Amino acid sequence: MARVVMQAVVSVDGYIAYPDDSVGPLFDWYGNGDVTIHANDKWSFRVSQASADYLRPFWSAVTCTVIGRHLFDTTDGWSGVPAAGESLVVVTHRPLPPEWLARFPDAPFRTADSVEAGIRLAKELAGDGLVCVTAGDVGGQAFAAGLVDEVAMDVVPVVLGAGVRFFGSHTGTVLLDDPDAVVQGDRVLHLHYTVKR
Repeated sequence: MARVVMQAVVSVDGYIAYPDDSVGPLFDWYGNGDVTIHANDKWSFRVSQASADYLRPFWSAVTCTVIGRHLFDTTDGWSGVPAAGESLVVVTHRPLPPEWLARFPDAPFRTADSVEAGIRLAKELAGDGLVCVTAGDVGGQAFAAGLVDEVAMDVVPVVLGAGVRFFGSHTGTVLLDDPDAVVQGDRVLHLHYTVKR
């Protein structure tokens, strides 16, 4: 059965973007290293060896990604190519734009009208693989609903001061196990936790 991980690059004060959705220095570490890694056939990055050793198996394990409509609109649906995995589920109450579908008719994107339905569909698509739900509003809803098994954070040494919270609007206390991965990259700290059940 598929596992669900909530993941994003995050500032030390818990933000994944500024209020205007720009990421500022959060993604700088994706270009400051000597090792080229490929998230998919379209995007490659240059990171430190430590980050490459952490990211390669993580990205290889992801078979389906879940995002919200806001991220879909902000990124133009990543031009029809999932950032990680073979398929992508967009949680939305509106159909995807017809002009986008016409530009990317072969995009392996599906839609769901709720977070619960999105995670359920993603798990079906993922089989025994890993479902990656993006942090923020949709990830926070999945986390609050108890649908997240793991939390992966790429913590960048910057304080944004305001913006989009990693855990979205989630409130309340949830215990995580001790981190099972703590990897120091160049200007990033990779952390991985399992949610206590």
